[in-house]
Amino acid sequence: MSQQVLVTGGSRGIGRAIAGAFAAAGYRVLATGIEAELPSGDSGPGELQFSHLDVQQPDQISALINDLDRLDVLVNCAGTILRDGQEFTLDGFEQVLDVNLTGTMRMCTACFPRLAEQQGCVLNIASMLSYFGSGYAPAYSSSKGGIVQLTRSLAIAWANQQVRVNALAPGWIETDLTKPLHDNPERHQQILERTPLGRWGQPQDVANAAVFLCSAGAKFITGTVLPVDGGYSIA
Repeated sequence: MSQQVLVTGGSRGIGRAIAGAFAAAGYRVLATGIEAELPSGDSGPGELQFSHLDVQQPDQISALINDLDRLDVLVNCAGTILRDGQEFTLDGFEQVLDVNLTGTMRMCTACFPRLAEQQGCVLNIASMLSYFGSGYAPAYSSSKGGIVQLTRSLAIAWANQQVRVNALAPGWIETDLTKPLHDNPERHQQILERTPLGRWGQPQDVANAAVFLCSAGAKFITGTVLPVDGGYSIA
């Protein structure tokens, strides 16, 4: 039986690319999203299906996991960011942390028994803002900083069950979320000049790293946060 992958936030952007990359590698993939209309399923070397899931709702999480016959890989890609100063309000700050950080923890703890059965793995999505912070998005940055420490903590806690926990820290990736910056000539050029590889990343760049960290080739890697940023964080 093919290994089963669950990707939250897998209906668009980086999450969609990750889901597709796992399916192309021969995995059975269930990708979730909160949009009213989700993409249609796909088939290839593996299998890709879509389902609605709000990571703020424990009952939805339990129902989804109970419907799986097995679980080998959990990818926590569901996330949100608020613009126009909303993250400086208490309500906005709490909303972002509840989705990005607490939502990841909800998924991890709910999926752990199934992952332990298969000696599977968790992949969390951090960010370069895990390290830099942001004067425009304090909640997003705080949540992604928390993802780094959550990843390391769960890696220690679950190692005795042979469940690996790693994270990716994407840099400037060309998605709908970053389109306003990508389309701004000044900011676009600033980012290119700071990035040693001289280009914006593509969702597939992150997806390729995701498949590796969850593969047999990475079986002795846990508690690692891998930047996928073209060298931006070291420039």
